[in-house]
Amino acid sequence: MASEAICENNVVPENDTKEEEITFKSLIDILSAQIETSEKEIKSTQLTLEQLKLEKSEMDKQYLPILKAPIKILMGDNSNVKLPMPINGQHCKMHSCFDFSRCSVFSGFPVYFYDSEKDLNVGETDDPSMACIFVVIVGQQINRITYSVLEKSLQKLPFWHGDGRNHILINLMRDENADIDIFGGADTGRAIIVQSPFVKTIFRSEFDIVIPPNIGKVSGDVWEELPPISPIRRKYFLSFKGSFKGNVQFQNGEQSDEQISNVENSVISFLKNIQLKLDPEIFIEFSCDTIIPGAINGEYSMCQNDESRYELLKQSTFALIISPANESYVSTNIFQLRFYEALKYGAIPVILGDHVILPYMEILDWKKATVILPKARLTEFHFILRTFTDTAMATMRRTGRYYFETYFSSTRSILDTALALIRTRLNIPPAPMVDMKSPSVFENNSYEVFKYEELNPENDETLGPLEAVFPSVKFSNNFTQNVFYHKFTQTGDPFRNYPFTPFEHVLPSESKFIGSGYGFRPIGKGEGGAGKEFSEALGGNLPREQFTLVMLTYERSNVLITALQRLKGLPFLNKAVVVWNNPAPPTPDLKWPDIGVPIHVIKTTKNSLNNRFLPYDVIETEAILSIDDDAHLRHDEIVFGFRVWREERDRIVGFPGRFHAWDVKNNAWLYNSNYSCELSMVLTGAAFFHKYYAYMYSHVMAAAIRDKVDEYVNCEDIAMNFLVSHITRKPPVKVRSNKSEVIINM
Repeated sequence: MASEAICENNVVPENDTKEEEITFKSLIDILSAQIETSEKEIKSTQLTLEQLKLEKSEMDKQYLPILKAPIKILMGDNSNVKLPMPINGQHCKMHSCFDFSRCSVFSGFPVYFYDSEKDLNVGETDDPSMACIFVVIVGQQINRITYSVLEKSLQKLPFWHGDGRNHILINLMRDENADIDIFGGADTGRAIIVQSPFVKTIFRSEFDIVIPPNIGKVSGDVWEELPPISPIRRKYFLSFKGSFKGNVQFQNGEQSDEQISNVENSVISFLKNIQLKLDPEIFIEFSCDTIIPGAINGEYSMCQNDESRYELLKQSTFALIISPANESYVSTNIFQLRFYEALKYGAIPVILGDHVILPYMEILDWKKATVILPKARLTEFHFILRTFTDTAMATMRRTGRYYFETYFSSTRSILDTALALIRTRLNIPPAPMVDMKSPSVFENNSYEVFKYEELNPENDETLGPLEAVFPSVKFSNNFTQNVFYHKFTQTGDPFRNYPFTPFEHVLPSESKFIGSGYGFRPIGKGEGGAGKEFSEALGGNLPREQFTLVMLTYERSNVLITALQRLKGLPFLNKAVVVWNNPAPPTPDLKWPDIGVPIHVIKTTKNSLNNRFLPYDVIETEAILSIDDDAHLRHDEIVFGFRVWREERDRIVGFPGRFHAWDVKNNAWLYNSNYSCELSMVLTGAAFFHKYYAYMYSHVMAAAIRDKVDEYVNCEDIAMNFLVSHITRKPPVKVRSNKSEVIINM
């Protein structure tokens, strides 16, 4: 009995054995998961260490200087150097008549107005001793004074210095009937003359400046006054209306009056012949009931009825402008008025006669908006125009409209452009664009960080190195001349210097391995690869960079905190910017997660959807991921979208797509969110875009659009899509929400 009892005590119950087995297996699973996590952390740390080694190597080699916005270095009175006078004032060029010593490239281009014009896109100064240039605005009164009085008035200017160096005389008269030779009889010395009409013997090429007539509003948007771009082909293919003023000595010197008369008769005869054959597509009249005074001899006067002229141009695909037969004039008021009206009303100007000077020819490529032909092409110009495709005509009309709105439409735009042209001659960059301040909702910008329990990762992939945050390089093109000039012909804002733009050119593929490798992170160190190699480097055709996440929120604190938690460990994230659209601040008990990068919560002045597109100063990267607080994207989807955006950085790249088209039946825009194989918009509730477009949206886009967004409390994403496509002429890029699927380029 005793032995049996001992045996029974040594037997382990079967239930206890199973429990221990389950416990051990659970412990093994926990340890295995910890090992897997540790291995992943080690791998990530090793990858980060490799990136740090690369950064150190680049810093040691000092490939790139540190650049910032231009610093002002101003000149004083002692910079007034003595310049040798040219043999003749008509021989003035910038090198012989302009005092560069007052205009350091670091000066910021300070401008002194004798009669101060406020709120211009120039560095205005009240201190003339620091000025680079001195501006004299000539108004309507000058037509009532003599040249001798004008000359004496100029000499009495306190900073004329005897010869008018660095003075800009701007004629802004609004009278088309004014004397053509306003400054011709006065000694203007070294001063640069800026006006619409010019006699050939007075105009100094690459020194004086031809501007459009000052007949628009003082400042402000003019889009309501302009006809739509479409239809491309209008009622009349070509139009012209005017009455020739001739039978007077032209004093051309190179051609006799008889030769000139024969040419003009040929023009009239040929155009009438075209009209007879192609009526009603051609509208041409060589007579007026009443005319606008002011045409010079040898020029076609304009007919008096303004409204009939405007309506004719609105119905014309092309507008014929015949340059003055009297070639002793390179620009006249009437010629410039015809040109101004054609651009305004969308009739592509066709200039017959190539001796005239168009406004701002030094910085604007007029061949993109205008057809310019010598009169010798008279018999061929109609055939040439017929070869233009709808696409070509739309491009020219759109370019002409941009030139008009930006450089012609108001007194302010004319002044801004003339001064920007002079600044560009001097290789001085525009004033830098100022970012929007980002006040924090927290006092001293501090808040309590709470260590939440980490959310389960949605995948175990290594998506990229976890680097220290770093900003994008700013103002890298401060003094790049070709960039200066390109800005004037590219849709956008030519009057400000932006920290960066999405239009950077790409280096040849081999350059990153032959001396130009600063910042590049090629896949597999240049050998390519997939999987492991792809995840370890950002790759692409541009140097490494990061993105800023901008999240708009309103009264959804719990949703916001959960969305922020999901960002922890996201590669290439520079910081998270929360736009707090709620007038009430966050509650003190709200616990903010530690996501490994800074979180900046911005206090807004009002609840507006436009706030999500403000160019905040805390956004230090070119790339912005705009995302709603209730949008849920996995890390791999975000990183994939970022990689795609880096190769399409001038476009919106994102996830939720929409479709729009013109509804012919209802004569309105059609918009829907139905599933479609063709998409034309990407919503900014989950999309990457360049910070440059935040500047454009907030400062350049018509204010009426932002007002409409506030009125509807909606449609800001539509506005941004139209804006980007308007600037680039490209659609957005839709990225599928599964990285194994393809990208759709629309």
